[in-house]
Amino acid sequence: MLRTISPEPLVADAPSRLLPARQGWWFVSEGGSAKLHPAQVDADGTVAPATLDRLREQGLLRKRPPSTYSLTVLTSTDCNLGCGYCFQNIAQDPRGGSRPPRIEHARLKPDTTSAILDFTRARMAEAKLDKLALMLFGGEPLLNLRGAVDLLERAAELGKLTVSMVSNGTLLTPLVVRTLNAAGLGSVQLTFDGDRDEHDAIRVTRSGGPTFDKIVDNAAQAMSAASVRWHLRVNVSHLNKHGMDALVQRLADRLDVTQCTIQFALIGDVGVGYGNELSYGGALAAEFTRWHRAAQERGFTLTRPRSGKGCQACEHPDGQYGAVVSADGSLASCWETAGRPEWVVGDVDGGYLSGEHIADRWITCTDQYRHGEHAAELAAFQDEVDAELLDLLHPAGTR
Repeated sequence: MLRTISPEPLVADAPSRLLPARQGWWFVSEGGSAKLHPAQVDADGTVAPATLDRLREQGLLRKRPPSTYSLTVLTSTDCNLGCGYCFQNIAQDPRGGSRPPRIEHARLKPDTTSAILDFTRARMAEAKLDKLALMLFGGEPLLNLRGAVDLLERAAELGKLTVSMVSNGTLLTPLVVRTLNAAGLGSVQLTFDGDRDEHDAIRVTRSGGPTFDKIVDNAAQAMSAASVRWHLRVNVSHLNKHGMDALVQRLADRLDVTQCTIQFALIGDVGVGYGNELSYGGALAAEFTRWHRAAQERGFTLTRPRSGKGCQACEHPDGQYGAVVSADGSLASCWETAGRPEWVVGDVDGGYLSGEHIADRWITCTDQYRHGEHAAELAAFQDEVDAELLDLLHPAGTR
């Protein structure tokens, strides 16, 4: 199977992926996706010139500059869970329990919020943008609900605001969701680590307690309390793969699937002392396809494959269109390095560091998941999964 490729004629155009499907190819870019016949792509993965012209006419090759400034803020670096694979752990629990030492404690305060918003206002003006996409992040952002609400209410002054949040879900209540929704929250991402038994052995409180039923119960109540979209990220590893079929059914039985998007994602080898031992062969790709199909049949929305670039904050080395800010006001290139002093690339008071100081610290989303010698194998696996997912989303080949 060929790796994702961007044919030579597309170098000056938008980032794109060419995925080998069962019959033909899927072309994926920022502008959408299109199914290509086998005859439209050469054996080496080069798209025929006439096909490129057609894709360009359809707007699939157009490179679109961001229309919204992307801001991720850690309202608290603390977390009430002790997941062993978390990239914010700085070591394993020396006692073998569920209290791994984490990044340094920081909590968003009003004066830091003011500095963050002043910084953001200036960056948006420089980029000539009047829309702001704000993500509440942590740690666990709900450990500082007051700081989160204050940030949202004041951020609305910067322009048209859309707000999302990544939360572990254990602190969600109808009142919390209504309060954040009133301040602008539109979507929440929750994470599951397999079905109940597997999840409760992996995603545990710092005292070792289970979390599955708490998260599901909280989400079910919150879904009836406010108009919020829910993104369910399901982490897949050798420890929980066998429980995915039962998980899909259990979530469909207990949640309002019409409000939920679901995504199955491999856990990268990013935690201290953690390794995902799954083999990326064809059998695993087939299982991902089965889980996606089962979720779709039960009414969940599936996550659309992307063109392959990083997030808006880390994609541009100068942070032109986005920023990741920790609770103390320090800047990181990507949310995966926030809160780590060795990866700080500036602060909201002084801005980004100069080029010679920033070069070795600018880490992107894709840098974090290269998987060393398994990179090519992982990439081929993801291509196969994404091509099958596109077939499920658009069986007729439409965008």
